[in-house]
Amino acid sequence: MNPLDVIPGFDAVTDNWPRFWSGFVTTLQLLALSGLGALVIGFVVAAMRISPVASFRAFATVYTEALRNTPLTLVLFFCAFVLPYLGVDFGTYFPLAVIGLTAYTSPFVAEAIRSGVNGVPVGQAEAARSIGLGFGQTLGFVILPQAVRMVLPPLINVFIALTKNTSVAGAFFVSELFGAGRFIANDRGDAVVTVLLSVAVFYLVITVTLGRVAAVVEQKVAALR
Repeated sequence: MNPLDVIPGFDAVTDNWPRFWSGFVTTLQLLALSGLGALVIGFVVAAMRISPVASFRAFATVYTEALRNTPLTLVLFFCAFVLPYLGVDFGTYFPLAVIGLTAYTSPFVAEAIRSGVNGVPVGQAEAARSIGLGFGQTLGFVILPQAVRMVLPPLINVFIALTKNTSVAGAFFVSELFGAGRFIANDRGDAVVTVLLSVAVFYLVITVTLGRVAAVVEQKVAALR
């Protein structure tokens, strides 16, 4: 007899393993695509926040504050219902969930990058300008290479938060991990606790891995300092 069979309701997990696995893969896809998109947009917004152009700084500030203070549920609601009404229709809700998660996460990425840039001594930028480097060259060749050591740990924490935020997409027609678990729990009312604990284990696989990466990065950053 399989020792796991003695766990009450564990057959609900084994019988529905394909759905669990499909939800887990969808969660990873949401994390990867939204994380990449948020990283790109966040970098642009961070550059605008520290730009010498006042209009860029104003736009980036409004963008950051507006999205950081808007509930994720409302952002995904806008993407799931308002965007299709406006003609943005992909035939499936997955791309809309990626758009919503990307938009919501990007200001947190921007703030992590900006804090790292601000941690670089001002003299570095002044020295770069004194030899004729422009803003873009100073940022790309002088500031960011030094800031990346300070940026990586908080960025990983942002991605850990993004992993948990993907669960909200399950309420908007995306069958990610939490959505799959909710469907199985509704179908197997006698195994709700076991199903939810199994979902938690899947999330822990992702978040603990990211946490370990963050710990290793922090150790290397401390050593470099």
